Amino acid sequence: MAQNISRFEPEPDPEALIAAANAARVHDLVLRLPDGYETQIGERGAALSAGQRQRIALARALYRDPLLIVLDEPNSNLDAEGDQALAQAILNVRARGGIAIVVAHRTNVVACVDQLLVMAEGRIRAFGPKDQVLSKLAPAQPAQPAPLKIVTGSDMP
Repeated sequence: MAQNISRFEPEPDPEALIAAANAARVHDLVLRLPDGYETQIGERGAALSAGQRQRIALARALYRDPLLIVLDEPNSNLDAEGDQALAQAILNVRARGGIAIVVAHRTNVVACVDQLLVMAEGRIRAFGPKDQVLSKLAPAQPAQPAPLKIVTGSDMP
């Protein structure tokens, strides 16, 4: 596990390793494994669920606080807790002055970004500040009819 998160560094920094695991909210998960950070997870993370593998991959991306992280479909296998961990990790990268580029089909991660690029059929359909792009993409809302007033016998003249 430690080798995976540290990108197979010959001598991983234990503090950076734990910081990355905490940032991805997988530290407690790792500690519950039979050998903690020394647990063998097998080829392609066979000992872990798809969501756990994705969270470990997030920890690997965050290891040593890189300036730029590129996340491709980082939320495709995540549950609600994993989505929250991903969102917080992206916000933390941005808070420390880093850049997070997120490629995703599931739109729940959009809340964490400030710029949005929308592609369809291999072409850019919209790009710019998130709120502007979303307002262009949102279908026009039909005018809401006036609420119905229920008239009872006592309301009649």
